[in-house]
Amino acid sequence: MGFEIERRFLVSGPAWRDAATRARRLVQGYLAREDGVTVRLRLIEDRARLTIKGPGGLVRPEFEYDIPTADAASMLDALCTGRRIAKTRHEVPHGGLMWEVDVFEGPLAGLVIAEVELPAADHPLTLPPWAGREVTDDSRYANAVLASADAPPRG
Repeated sequence: MGFEIERRFLVSGPAWRDAATRARRLVQGYLAREDGVTVRLRLIEDRARLTIKGPGGLVRPEFEYDIPTADAASMLDALCTGRRIAKTRHEVPHGGLMWEVDVFEGPLAGLVIAEVELPAADHPLTLPPWAGREVTDDSRYANAVLASADAPPRG
């Protein structure tokens, strides 16, 4: 069984941009979301992935599978209306880890969230100066919730 160990933070200010090493646009949609389990499609560049995530905050079960890009695009259009997000993901190295800073588009424009995957739940973490309030356990900032949002969460 695979696990994702991830912490998430709101981003304050543009200082992270100077350290960004790569940027990619993502479109993702949610096929299902129930009892903390999500089934997600993601298109990123020329690759498509189907991801199933279990309930949890910092540590949660995660399974990912490559699928044909054309199938993912068709499923996003046919099955994910009203449950999609688009964002640009920037890779920003800091403290020996690769942070991913997501700049959201559309109704979520203005929202910027940084996430970092950890090798272990108790792995020490040095926060970059642009990492604001932690939202790892705030369900309002879960991508599956944001995909149905009309505007970025407040507070």
